[in-house]
Amino acid sequence: MPEHAINGAPLLTLSGVSKSFGAVRALVDSKLELRMGEVHALVGENGAGKSTLVKILAGVHAPTGGVLTLDGEPRAFAGPVEARAAGIAVIYQEPTLFPDLSVTENIFMGRQPLRGLRRIDASTMRRRTTDLFTRLGVHLDADRPARGLSIADQQLVEIAKALSFDARVLVMDEPTAALSGVEVERLFAVVRSLREAGVAILFISHRFDEVFAHCQRITVMRDGRWVSTDRVEDLDVGQVVRRMVGREISQLYPKQETQPGAAALEVSGLTRQGVFEDVSFTLRRGEIVALAGLVGAGRSEVVRAVFGVDRYDSGEVRVDGVRLPRAKPAAAIAAGVALVPEDRRQQGLVMQLSIERNATLPRRWSLARLGLLGWGAEREDASRWAQRLQVKAGRLSDPVSTLSGGNQQKVVLAKWLSTEPKVLIVDEPTRGIDVGTKAEVHRLMSQLAANGVAVLMVSSELPEVLGMADRVLVMHEGRIVEEIARDRADEESVMLAATGQRQGGAA
Repeated sequence: MPEHAINGAPLLTLSGVSKSFGAVRALVDSKLELRMGEVHALVGENGAGKSTLVKILAGVHAPTGGVLTLDGEPRAFAGPVEARAAGIAVIYQEPTLFPDLSVTENIFMGRQPLRGLRRIDASTMRRRTTDLFTRLGVHLDADRPARGLSIADQQLVEIAKALSFDARVLVMDEPTAALSGVEVERLFAVVRSLREAGVAILFISHRFDEVFAHCQRITVMRDGRWVSTDRVEDLDVGQVVRRMVGREISQLYPKQETQPGAAALEVSGLTRQGVFEDVSFTLRRGEIVALAGLVGAGRSEVVRAVFGVDRYDSGEVRVDGVRLPRAKPAAAIAAGVALVPEDRRQQGLVMQLSIERNATLPRRWSLARLGLLGWGAEREDASRWAQRLQVKAGRLSDPVSTLSGGNQQKVVLAKWLSTEPKVLIVDEPTRGIDVGTKAEVHRLMSQLAANGVAVLMVSSELPEVLGMADRVLVMHEGRIVEEIARDRADEESVMLAATGQRQGGAA
């Protein structure tokens, strides 16, 4: 066991660290201490300053004030390359891969092994990539392009990239948000081996079951400030939540009982060769239906086809009895269908545009007067939804790329909720969102259903599925294999169906 782990001396510390972006104070007198052989959780609401702190560790931002020490020596990183050279690797919440390069090329970008005449040693790179995936317990083709990889597979490539640095400090920012249960277990097996090897791990997650199961200490942040650091065994979930949000969260799943009405969405025999087959279900007004299953079961692909983003080979989609044309999202929007996609950065937002412009994109014509859109109308509408969803931003005119991941998700939700849809499709609606906002998103979904909106939810979080759904449609290998009513749904029945252990009737 390394000496730092034996005597408990910190490997890395942040003391009195502050960071301002103009008038916005992202961090105020914050502190953090990481020890070798420890998994240290960092929790807080979106906008609490976690991402800014991580970027300081990674050398992306220089602190406005305070000191970072590594091995007891003050350090100042001029950029990410210096931070990586010092042994600090970061797995960011959003994958940042080059889509047209192979998985191997992404992992070794900028540090490819060379052979004679300074030519890239492709075979060595490929072998190292294969070794990394073997270590992670995953099966990915090292030569395949990154384009088309699922969010889960992109995340695994990012993890392999970080591990390839042989980091002494590993920062994991929501690494399990898009992973299936099996993939999560594989990841934590790697985390345990890294911890045993003396690596200091900073683990950022909104999933408290993971925090309490795998971390030794928890640091809580709120509004850019350090709140507390305690051993996991000295805390419970309620205490952590109160410190994060400064208030009680009385009900995370505020599901209202509703009486479903007429069919709003009818999907019949939907098939896309090799992706999903013979998918049929009915979604009624006033109900929330969850599409559950493991990553790769075809859930996201089905809802993208329903909305018209992707083509399908056969079958039909009807809204209020009227058939929608294939692969025409504009027709779906006109019919009253809205889709909050899983990948907010690539599919849900235009990162270069402002917060207010993103929040009003689907409704710009309805806000215009005589064909002209005034900035006042756009800003007023965006401001109303930003307040309702508690978006933490400097100015609504700032690029949406300046927001934290969770606040970007809130903007995507605002954009589509403002259209007042008949059918709302939400794919992983609370991925990367803090516990306080989760409750608000769930309340909005429940309220929409109570007002007659038909809600179709894709979620990998079983508590969310069980807490919010009136019915659960479970997918396995591209098919709906079972429909489970709310009063019969539990974790065991959903997981048995999702893993193909049992199959009942589908809607």
